[in-house]
Amino acid sequence: MSARLSTAIRIGDAARAILRKTKSFPDQRFEENEDWDDREHVGVEPMLLALSMELALKAWFVFDHDDPKVIKSHDLTKLFDGLLPESQRRLDDEFKRTVSPRHPSVFFCDYGIRDIISQHKDAFVDWRYLHEAKKTMMFDQGVFEATLEMVLCEFRKRYRIEPMKPLFHYPD
Repeated sequence: MSARLSTAIRIGDAARAILRKTKSFPDQRFEENEDWDDREHVGVEPMLLALSMELALKAWFVFDHDDPKVIKSHDLTKLFDGLLPESQRRLDDEFKRTVSPRHPSVFFCDYGIRDIISQHKDAFVDWRYLHEAKKTMMFDQGVFEATLEMVLCEFRKRYRIEPMKPLFHYPD
């Protein structure tokens, strides 16, 4: 196995582990919690999910460019734009086939993965420094998680022969 492939797989596995961990967090809705002690983890999930997406895109980058030196950025748009055009197209096609029908948008007519990536491009930094927020931050966790899972599943298809089962099943 080439160093490129093993590096990309390790990065992808780290991204998947973070996603799996965030799914183990208690399902709490901000508006349902009366006690501020129950809100202490606000911002942790968006930050970790954004980090997971960052790692997933870096895994794609390493695989695409046969170079273990990835872009040193937290900006998801820069990372996505660093992928080969074929990879960007593949992810967008799969997004439109699997994620978009389950998470329709009222903001975009023909919406694709780039819209989600751009909307959340600075999520890791923004949510990591939540206490310094100078703007209202939005994070659509449902569509972001679904997009992240799709990116990870498509990445594993690049080097696995057998189909991978998704971490989570979305009812039809």
